[in-house]
Amino acid sequence: MIDPLQDLYSDYLISSFSYTTATGLSAALDGSVSHDKITRFLSDHEPDNRELWKQIKPLVRQVESTDGVVVIDNSIIHKPYTDQNDLIAYHFDHTVGRSVKGIDLVSMLYVTDKGNIPLFLNPIKKPIKYTDPKTGRERRKADVEVNDVVRDNLTALTHNRQVKYKYVLADIWFACKETMEHIKLKLKKEFIMPLKHNRLVRLDPESKYCSLSSLPMTPGTTTKIYLKGLAFPVLFSKIIFTNEDQSTGELYLVSSDLTLNSDSMLKLYKKRWSIEEYHRTLKSYVGVSKSPTKTVTTQVSHIFASVHAFLKLERLKLATKLNHTALKTKLYVKALQTSMAELKQLQSNQNYNYG
Repeated sequence: MIDPLQDLYSDYLISSFSYTTATGLSAALDGSVSHDKITRFLSDHEPDNRELWKQIKPLVRQVESTDGVVVIDNSIIHKPYTDQNDLIAYHFDHTVGRSVKGIDLVSMLYVTDKGNIPLFLNPIKKPIKYTDPKTGRERRKADVEVNDVVRDNLTALTHNRQVKYKYVLADIWFACKETMEHIKLKLKKEFIMPLKHNRLVRLDPESKYCSLSSLPMTPGTTTKIYLKGLAFPVLFSKIIFTNEDQSTGELYLVSSDLTLNSDSMLKLYKKRWSIEEYHRTLKSYVGVSKSPTKTVTTQVSHIFASVHAFLKLERLKLATKLNHTALKTKLYVKALQTSMAELKQLQSNQNYNYG
């Protein structure tokens, strides 16, 4: 059963358009719940993936499909003004091309035609402190490898929870041979991932290795290749795409499913965009970064509540056929109407004296 305070707090995150605080929620409830009680709720314990599974299991069973895909990616929740701790540290953010202070959230999203569901909550902690030999500054590092976390999640999802899916889609940062072999050989699933241009490959087991970008490939076609160190061949397709500024780029996609063609591989991989929308909703619509929480426990509790708020929006999307942007806009317009009506009432009760 969902904690009533978590239910209230997640509603508050959806309804709010600015920073979210215990005092703010208490005020919104006309003081019926004190800010101390809300603070204790956030500080009580650190939520984990077992709690998340209890919440999402009925929804997963409702939407799951053998054609479902599992999408893996990470996103940095920027926290520039919060002190560092085991959770808040410096991480490289590829979207801005530099290290930023914040929380590295590794996400796994279940995507089907009926809806999208976050499967695991993995804020990466960096409890190990060390001194950077180049700068002399104190740094932090994680005590686990991110890809180890991903493989553990996939094992739990497949064997313990027995969720139906066919493909794992991941970004370039997760395309290591250990994860590829885990998906294909141990889990008996397929993957589609992009590779860096300098990965070493060959066209047959007897030829010499060369860089992926040097292969004589016609864009939009596929060929079977052998990645160095990988125990099985993969299907490779070179994709040329056009950016918003009309510049062009290259995407080197590989899949363990040798039956695909270039178009079907790209169509499946485009489902990865769903996790970008998930991260956007967390940041823009349910305030995952807009909380002044200071401790690891309260920060994880807030992230957990933000994920719960996303699930509420996803259920509303299924029921109303409105996307998250439309739902949030609907709430915003209603809030404006209520605010303007209250302002008019205040003005009608006031005697103006301009003399």
